[in-house]
Amino acid sequence: MVHSMTAFARVEHSSNQGTLSWEIRSVNHRYLEPHLRLPEAFRDLEGAVREALRQGLSRGKVECTLRLTEEVTGKPLQIDRERAAQLVDAAQSIAHLITAPAPINPLEVLAWPGVLVADAADPQAQNAAALKLFAQALEELCNGRAREGAELARLLNERLDQMLLEIAALRELVPQMLATQRQKILDRFREVLAELDPQRLEQEMVLLAQKSDVAEELDRLNTHVSEVRRVLKAGGAAGRRLDFLMQELNREANTLGSKAFDPRSTQAAVTLKVLIEQMREQVQNIE
Repeated sequence: MVHSMTAFARVEHSSNQGTLSWEIRSVNHRYLEPHLRLPEAFRDLEGAVREALRQGLSRGKVECTLRLTEEVTGKPLQIDRERAAQLVDAAQSIAHLITAPAPINPLEVLAWPGVLVADAADPQAQNAAALKLFAQALEELCNGRAREGAELARLLNERLDQMLLEIAALRELVPQMLATQRQKILDRFREVLAELDPQRLEQEMVLLAQKSDVAEELDRLNTHVSEVRRVLKAGGAAGRRLDFLMQELNREANTLGSKAFDPRSTQAAVTLKVLIEQMREQVQNIE
């Protein structure tokens, strides 16, 4: 199964410490490019989060946001008096270096990181809970990418079916178109009352058939269609391989158009190019 690179996941968990929530957004990108937004208290998680992303995803620009809404209702504020004392001592030790030092503001001391503690939560327990929650969010994201990937594969297979119908119809029309072209040449000779040299006419028809021979292009289109189906069925990180196959399909369709000598073959080449372009746009979303 192929996977899309576009998905969104959000999970949250509430406890007596507050509410943890993860949001993960994934969009198209040539490589795996994670962007993390973590509260300062959870900075230690960055390495583990990046490793989990590398293990679970291959491509995509992935934005991961962790939010902690602390539950403070009815809870007394706790002060780390030892840290506060150290901060005050440090301030007083450098006060004599200043000509007119301002008095120490108690509110500024409380605002210093680590002095005012709303709850004596275990940092390791919080980190473990956040990592466990991230694993759930990542799994939800992967499931979303898989669902959209299955839908993209269905759309691509529909376009491939239409391509095969066009190729088969054009293959059947080629002999008719050559016969029509032969008759046009005969009529043109008759209009100018030119003497027909059967040998020269056959030579011209052979040249026309060689220039208009699209059997090789039709065979290669069939082969590429089969390969696209195989890649879609195999799944995995198939986006780059599919993109290459789209380029090859487009190249064969261009060659087919350049050899067109009948409005029907021209229209078939245009239809094939439209289908290929529609598939190419969808392939850009595949991991």
